[in-house]
This record gives sequence, structure tokens and C-alpha cells, in this order.
Amino acid sequence: MSDVVKAKVIDPGASIVLTKLTESGYEAYLVGGCVRDAVLGRPIKDIDIATSALPDQVMSCFPRTAPTGLQHGTVTVILSQGTYEVTTFRKETEYEGFRRPTSVEYISDLTEDLKRRDFTMNAMAMDAAGVVLDPFAGQQDLGLGVLRCVGAAEERFGEDALRMLRCVRFASTYGLEVEASTWQALLAQAPLLRHIAMERVRSELQRMIEGPAPARAVRLLLASRLTAHLKKQLPLPFEQWLAWDDALDAVSALEGQHDRWAMLLMLLEMPADTVRTALQELTFSRADCEAVVAVLALREAVAAQLMSGGASQDADYVQDPAPLERVWKLGAVRSGEAAARALLRLLRVLPQCTEKRGELARFLQTAAPELLRRGEAWLKEVPCFSLKELAISGMDLAVELGRQQGPWMGMLLQQLLERTALGEIANERESLLLAARAAK
Repeated sequence: MSDVVKAKVIDPGASIVLTKLTESGYEAYLVGGCVRDAVLGRPIKDIDIATSALPDQVMSCFPRTAPTGLQHGTVTVILSQGTYEVTTFRKETEYEGFRRPTSVEYISDLTEDLKRRDFTMNAMAMDAAGVVLDPFAGQQDLGLGVLRCVGAAEERFGEDALRMLRCVRFASTYGLEVEASTWQALLAQAPLLRHIAMERVRSELQRMIEGPAPARAVRLLLASRLTAHLKKQLPLPFEQWLAWDDALDAVSALEGQHDRWAMLLMLLEMPADTVRTALQELTFSRADCEAVVAVLALREAVAAQLMSGGASQDADYVQDPAPLERVWKLGAVRSGEAAARALLRLLRVLPQCTEKRGELARFLQTAAPELLRRGEAWLKEVPCFSLKELAISGMDLAVELGRQQGPWMGMLLQQLLERTALGEIANERESLLLAARAAK
């Protein structure tokens, strides 16, 4: 076991917990990701503490605790500095559902506790003095830029199949190469991923795409073919990303997760409704799903309206931007201003695709350049993007036209909103009511 003295434990509350437990005669260490990040000089996020003390002994050491996970040996210590999860050293027996241990056994040996963890870089511990205990050479692997399972990789992935997605996430996030036997075990055990709940999968995918290297995460996913073994098969041709390999690197230039997902899913060239179904299967929240789909629906609608209006996507929008201006403003009103601005952000970072073919490529080669030149200015010309911003309400229409409330109100308001967006009507009460009477 290699011991390397590092900086003292930064978190004051964690230091208090470690010190109190050791002064009470027990062993206590920071473990897992917080130690890894401390070794790498990265900001520490989640703090986990492991101890030789049994749960009731932990609770006896502190005035305020909560039995948040006694079945796993975990007690939450509550201090003024924050809350800290403290877990008794343990080893795990057989796993069920390729995700959870059927039972745990309390032990007194730190090394045995660390042995059950997934990767060597996550199997280190740090005491209150900042001494790192590293029985599986995690620091050495980090120094070599290698991600390696603790012990037999096939066993680690067989115990918890989610670890395969974590492998991809860690490799991309920390810029590591997956060690050969670890990678081969991942490929062999990939079918076990079908046992993992989709919300767990979604969480890992989101963290990959939100991370510092989403393109590398996508390439590793493609190489591993993990997406072919999900519990629910998604109606998305992930291999289509191979045709847009040069565009994948542009994803990291986008800051928000919605923008990143919209870019990646747009490159799959699937209808917005199909993408919505896939995101729902992945248990994305409704808000996240709609924010992403709105961007895809807008691009899709703009392209379709240009074609249906008699224009061609090969038209010269520099010479005659009017058709594009019209469908852009209407699309922005129907999909929302946020979606329109998000689409412009995507177009700004996408590389040139002069040699590509297909509907998306044609859009990027023809309409997109003019949208980048004029799209922002056109949005500024739109006086309102939603019915709430109109100067009249449905009740105003009912009174003015002497009609009972009904679905007609929403349809007429939408019509007025779109005409306002196109500059045909001013967003003023009298102008709107006059237009409503004319449309009666």
C-alpha cells in the first residue's frame, strides 16, 4: 500500500468527522471520488467517509445524525458545516439484477473495503492528515493516463453493469485511456446493460454530455456499442454520428446541456417527434425534453416551410431573403424565442459541411449561412413571441366579437400573433381587434 502525503483535508466539516472518529478509537478516511479529485488537484464535490465504526458507534460519536442508509451501513452526520455520509467498512456478497449487492458484511479492513470499488482511481483513501492510502495503484494509473478496474474487470462489470457507462464517462471526463483488459471485459459484458433502469442510463449519459469532452464520450459509446444493449431500444441511428465526426468536436463549444443534446440529436437527422419518443424512453424530464425537441422542430419546420412555399433549399437567400425571413419569424413564434436563439448558437459552432449530402447538409449549406447573417436581427424585429405578450386576450376577443368562449379563441389569437410577428399588424389593442373583426 503506497502512502503519499497530500494537502490537508480541505473541507472543514469532513475534517471534524474524521478527527472525531479517530479520537474515539476508530479508523476513518475520505474515500472514492473526493480523494481522486484531491490527488488530481481538482475541486472536490461529493464527500464520502468510510470508517471501522459500526453505524450505532458512529451515531454515538455525534449529537446529530440521521440513519439514511442503515441497510448499507450508512449514517449521515449533521454538522453546522453541512451533512456527511459515513459508511462502515464492508464487503459485498452476491449482486442481484447486475446492480446491487444482495447483502453487505461489516468488516474492519480498509483494503478489503476498497477492493469492492469499480476503478483503481476510485479505490484510494485519505486520512485526516492528508495521507493517501492507495492499495491498488490508482495514483500510478492516473499518472499513466489509464482507467483500470480494481481486480478482474469482468467481475466488476458483472456485479454492476452501470459501471460500463461509468467507464465511458470517467475515460472521457478525465482524459484517460481504458486499459486493454478493462475494455475487452466491457465489450464482453455489454449485454448486461439491459438490466439497468433507463433513468440510471440517462443520468450517466447526461453527465457525459455535460462534461468537458462530450465528443470523446460519444466516440467511446460508438466503439463500445453500449447503446445497442439498453433496457429499451431507442429509435435513433447512433451510428449516424460517424458521418458527422468533424461536427462532434463542436459540441464542447456549446455551454448548456440542452444545446449540446440538441446538436447531437440534430446530427442523427431524425424527425423531432421520434427524438421526443427516445428522450421520453430515457426518462428525460419534460422540461429538458421539450427544450431540446423545440430546437429540432424549429429547424425541421423552417426547412419544410421553405420547400412547401415553393422555394428550394438551394435558393439564393442572399439575393432574396424574404422567404427565409418569413419562415424564420413564424418558426420562432411557433417553437419559441428560446429555441430560435438556441438554433443560432448551434449553427455558429457547426463546421462547414460542403461535401456532405442529405436534407440537413443542404439546410446547413444554403439557409444556415443567411440565418447566421440575419437571424438575430430578424428576431429583434419580432414584437412578441407568445400569446401572453399580445396586447389582447381571449376574453377581449369574446367581448369584441360577441361570441361564446371556445377553441376558436386560441386559433384566432395564434393567427394574430403570427401576423404581428411578420409585421402585418402592430401589437396594439385597437389594431389587433380591428384585424380580429376582419377575420371573423
